[in-house]
Amino acid sequence: MLKKLSESIMRNPLIGWGIFIVVMVGVFVMGLLAASITERRAEIATLYANKKVEITGINAKNEEWGLNYPREYDTWKKTKNMDFRSKHLGNVTEDILESRPEMVVLWAGYAFSREYTAPRGHMYAIEDVTHTLRTGTPDCENSDMQPSTCWSCKSPDVPRMMQEKGIEEFYKAAWSEHGSEIVNPIGCADCHDPQTMNLAITRPALIEAFERQGRKIEDATPQEMRSLVCAQCHVEYFFKGDGKYLTFPWDGGITVEDMEEYYDNSNYTDWTHSLSRAPMLKAQHPDYELFLLGPHAQRGLGCADCHMPYKSEGGIKYSDHQIVSPLKNISSTCQTCHRDSEANLTKYVYEYQDKALEIRNRIEVELTKAHIMAKTAWDNGATESQMNKALQLIRQAQWRWDYAVASHGGSFHAPVETQRILAHSLDRSMQAQLELQKTLFSLGISEVTMPDVSTKAKAQKYINLDMQKLHNEKENWLKTTLPTWIEKAKANGKIVSNI
Repeated sequence: MLKKLSESIMRNPLIGWGIFIVVMVGVFVMGLLAASITERRAEIATLYANKKVEITGINAKNEEWGLNYPREYDTWKKTKNMDFRSKHLGNVTEDILESRPEMVVLWAGYAFSREYTAPRGHMYAIEDVTHTLRTGTPDCENSDMQPSTCWSCKSPDVPRMMQEKGIEEFYKAAWSEHGSEIVNPIGCADCHDPQTMNLAITRPALIEAFERQGRKIEDATPQEMRSLVCAQCHVEYFFKGDGKYLTFPWDGGITVEDMEEYYDNSNYTDWTHSLSRAPMLKAQHPDYELFLLGPHAQRGLGCADCHMPYKSEGGIKYSDHQIVSPLKNISSTCQTCHRDSEANLTKYVYEYQDKALEIRNRIEVELTKAHIMAKTAWDNGATESQMNKALQLIRQAQWRWDYAVASHGGSFHAPVETQRILAHSLDRSMQAQLELQKTLFSLGISEVTMPDVSTKAKAQKYINLDMQKLHNEKENWLKTTLPTWIEKAKANGKIVSNI
C-alpha cells in the first residue's frame, strides 16, 4: 500500500503536499488540545494551592467558603434573586392560600392553614422559617409550636449542632432553643466535604433510611450523589415519636402507596382535622421520590444536571449554584440534550403542568366539600362507626393530593405518576362524598349548605382562625425576640460580619 502511495505521489506531487498539510494541521490541533488540558489542570491545581482560608470540620459560614471558591459562591448568592416567573410559580414571593383558599379548609387544625407561601431560593431558608406564622411566637409567654427538627433542612449549622449536641438531643429540643445557633442559610457545608470538595451527605436521616433498606450511601456513584445531596431535604419525612426524630418512611418503598402503608402500619397521624375529625397525613416535599419515577431519572440524569448546569470561565468548568427552575436558562439546561426550540420546550413543560393542575384544582373543591359534609354529619349526631369509612377515604384522598402538590415540580419530573396519584385522590374524594351522603341521609339531612370560602380571609374565618391576633403577635415577636437571636449569634461568632 505504501509503495502504491509513493508511486502516486511521484506521478502527482500535489498529493504529497496534501498529506503533509493534513498531518501538520492534525499535529497543531493535538498540540492545542494538549495545551488546553495542561492549562485546565494547572488552573484547577492553582485553585487548591491558593486557598485563602483553611476550612476544617463543619464550617457553616458560607462566606468563608466563598473566599476559596468565588465562582460557585457568586452563583450561590444569586439564590437571593427573585427575578424569574414561569406560568406556574418561579422564585418570587406568592401567597398560595390567597390564590387557592380551599387549602385553608383542607388544612384546618394544622399550622399550614395559617400561612403557606411559594418556596424561594436557598438564601431565604432562615428568613422564611423564622418569619412564617407556622413557627409561631415562642417566647416567655408562648410555648414552641414546633420542635428543633423543623430546622433540619434550613442551614449548615444543623450538622454542626448535631455533632455538638448529638442527633437525638438536637431533634427533641424546642425550635426556639436553637434560634441563635441556626443562622446561616443553606449552603456549602450542607453538600460538600471541606477537604476534598466531594459531595457529602450531612443529614443522618438519609443515611439511616438507606441502612433500613439494606443499602449504603458509600456505594452511591458520583452521578447518584448529584441527586442524593438534594434528597437529604427534598423528600417526604415525618417526626417520629416523642423525640420528634426525623425519619424517611421508605422502609417498604418510595411510592405514595408504599409510604401510606408505612404510616398506616405505624398508626401514624400528623393531626386530626378540626372539621371532619379525619386522621390526617401531611406530605412534605417528595421531590426525590417522584423524580426517580420519571423519565429523566430513568435515563440516568441527576438533579444537578438540570438545576445546576455547568458553566465555564477560562479553563475552569463549574456548576451554577443558583439552583433555580431549568426554565430560567433553557439553553444551558434542556437544550444540552433536546434539539428543539426554547418555545417548544417551554410549551411541553406547561402542557404537562396544565394537565396535572386541572385535576388538582378539581380535587381541592371536592375534598373541601367532603370535609364540610363530614362536619355536618358530626354536628347532627353521626357515630364513629358511621363515619369511619368516609374518614379513611378523606385521609387517603388528601394524602395523595398533598403528596402531588407539595412536590416541587412533580408534574414535570414524573408527569404520568403525578397524574395517576391525583386521579386516585379525586376518586377517593368522590367516594368519601358518597359515603357521607349515605350517613347524612340516615340522619335526615338531605342538603348541606357550603360556606363561602372563596378567599383566604373567608376560609380562615370559617375555620375559626383569628388572623389579626396571629399577625400582631408575629410582628411583635419579629421586633423583639428575633433580634436577640441575631445579636447573640453575632456575639458568639456564628455569623460572618467582616467579609
